[in-house]
Amino acid sequence: MPKMTGAKLLADTVHGYGITHVFFMPYIAPRALMEMEYLGIKRVQTHGEKAAAYMADAYARVKRAPGLCMAQSVGAVNLAAGLQDAWLSCSPVVAITGREWQGHQLRHAYQEVDHMAPFSAVTAYSAYVARPEELSHHLRQAFRAATSGTPRPTHLDLQGIDGGGVVNVEEDLEVIVERQFANIPPFRPVADQEAIAAALQLLRTAERPVIVAGGGVTASGARAELIELAEKLSIPVATALNAKAMFPAEHPLAVGVPGSYSRACANQIVCEADLVFYVGSHTGGQLTNNYTIPPPGVRVIQLDINPAEIGRNYPIEVGLQGDARATLRQMLASADTAPVRTDWTGRVQELVRAWREDVGAHYNSEAEPIRPERLCKALSEHLPENAILVSDTGHAGIWTGTMLDLRHPEQSYIRCSGSLGWGLPAAMGAKCAGPDRPVLCFTGDGGIWYHLAELETAVRCGINTVTVINNNHSLNQERDGVEAIYGGTTAGSDELWLFEDTDFAPIAESMGCLGLTVRKAGEIAGALEQAFAAERPVVIDVKTDVAGIAPLAWTPG
Repeated sequence: MPKMTGAKLLADTVHGYGITHVFFMPYIAPRALMEMEYLGIKRVQTHGEKAAAYMADAYARVKRAPGLCMAQSVGAVNLAAGLQDAWLSCSPVVAITGREWQGHQLRHAYQEVDHMAPFSAVTAYSAYVARPEELSHHLRQAFRAATSGTPRPTHLDLQGIDGGGVVNVEEDLEVIVERQFANIPPFRPVADQEAIAAALQLLRTAERPVIVAGGGVTASGARAELIELAEKLSIPVATALNAKAMFPAEHPLAVGVPGSYSRACANQIVCEADLVFYVGSHTGGQLTNNYTIPPPGVRVIQLDINPAEIGRNYPIEVGLQGDARATLRQMLASADTAPVRTDWTGRVQELVRAWREDVGAHYNSEAEPIRPERLCKALSEHLPENAILVSDTGHAGIWTGTMLDLRHPEQSYIRCSGSLGWGLPAAMGAKCAGPDRPVLCFTGDGGIWYHLAELETAVRCGINTVTVINNNHSLNQERDGVEAIYGGTTAGSDELWLFEDTDFAPIAESMGCLGLTVRKAGEIAGALEQAFAAERPVVIDVKTDVAGIAPLAWTPG
């Protein structure tokens, strides 16, 4: 084995796995960062550890490959907090931190706290690396665990506050890269034929079946197979937020997004179904509106790459353990074309049409301030054909999930799984993964405040994203709950959800971005055209109606 430092081993290994960007907060493994520079890996130094984790998360999701983030000892727990979204979104992020020398542990060393407990909550694999000769083994295991089965974050804790106890030492070391684990999924198991036959029999005989596609369809790259199966068997398709781009929005079998962040018609259709086929979905609380949509007792088929997920929340008639794309292909090969379910598909289209009519007034409104639904209409119409749409959580997730249609097959959608403020840094990570694609972040003023400093990072690193701020100077999703507690509108209740009316365009300009302010609906298209033509990061502050509050999810009864 050749002599090399742990820094070179680290850099050569992650480069071998296809890592093109590393997102980090200093001071962490500077010798390894130098070696990465020599290999052409772009180093993106952020203003916070959570932002670094969010960037790596979105990078991984867009690239369908591992992302890399790093932080030193005092920032390690902040980095762990940032991995929560990657964990919830099943994103293969490899996190590397430094920690105090073993001899200093449990002795009140400066800035030191336990790392293993925080990372155990948000990683599939977390290991302490004390010596450079251990690094190759743990790196390989980190990439294997991150990409295999359900993708998840992993973590390596290097000895030394900045990891220097591992990366600065020269030893006889060998770089080993297992390229199979450089993308997801590394394995494509197919459900057994007997289970496939049973599932197809149920789907053929059901009167009102519906497919609910989850993030596993996106991770597997199974869009074409999902569409083909739905058409062949004449089955309507609902999509989780993580699978929003996996089924054409204007397809006659398209249902929309069900659950908590949902269209009323999607929840109605799933509740009227007599058979629900979950494909690559964890059937989690948001997708099912806390396990009420569909109601308990419905017949369920579930396909997932991870057998532990099958039947977790809904008892199953048939379970299919396998990769979504590979198994759907086998189902297509085994299935006969079904007659069109005229009554059921007609009912589905009727409910979708009624929902569109119900939201039409706000969707087409020219009012000032701008309705958020009208903003979504403009984005649906003017997003570039190959754009990546990155959505923050809260109202951003509701508006983009329900009101914004992706009208081109090359468009992508990724969203936050719960941590408000994720959107801006995530859009930067997405742009690093897809440098030749336009990237638009949809967030609110409540979300943009979290990581506003990362606009400086975007300018410094040449990460040219477009950020659209649904600026209603508030956290208006909280209004009704707050005022219910207070018994009405008071000065005290207003303090809990209203902000000062800030114009983010000049703030963005002061950091070197292009800043645009939009007050009329008719100005949105022009602002988007200008933004996507700019060769620098852009912030579009859209002044929207503080009364633009999404309706509560439709529920049975």
